[in-house]
Amino acid sequence: MTDREVAIVRWPGQELSVDRLGDLLAAYHLRTEAEKGEAVADTDGLPDRYRAEILDPRAAFADDVVLIALSGETAVGCLVVTAPVGGRSEIKRLWTDPDFRGRGIASGLVSAALAHSAETGVSAVRLSVWKWRSGAIALYGRLGFTVAESWEKREQLLCMERSV
Repeated sequence: MTDREVAIVRWPGQELSVDRLGDLLAAYHLRTEAEKGEAVADTDGLPDRYRAEILDPRAAFADDVVLIALSGETAVGCLVVTAPVGGRSEIKRLWTDPDFRGRGIASGLVSAALAHSAETGVSAVRLSVWKWRSGAIALYGRLGFTVAESWEKREQLLCMERSV
């Protein structure tokens, strides 16, 4: 596959295939479940809340902004920025197609999420990341996120936050 410039776009707002976003979300959730030791064969084995995101992202993220990384017409990465609550937004579902990793797509998505958050007037952006995802934790640290007091009840999640 040849290198192409990658563009970050907001969805909805672009005419993109919902199926491709669903494919990216499915890959994210299947990989996460496998890493947690709860591997499932396909999306039918995922918890209902994750299947709902995959099957109908428009409804699942109706109040949020989804950022999509495009290589040509192909969606190769995604990230969700939640609607602000209490002056904060949250980054969720950061995923880059494994065939496109190492090209700065994840950092581009996070940077676009921070810019969007600044435009909406939030004071901080937060996220949670599984403690075993050392590469993601290092990326977030490089982008100015610091470890924060946990708001998560699930074990093994590290909470991070950054002022905008």
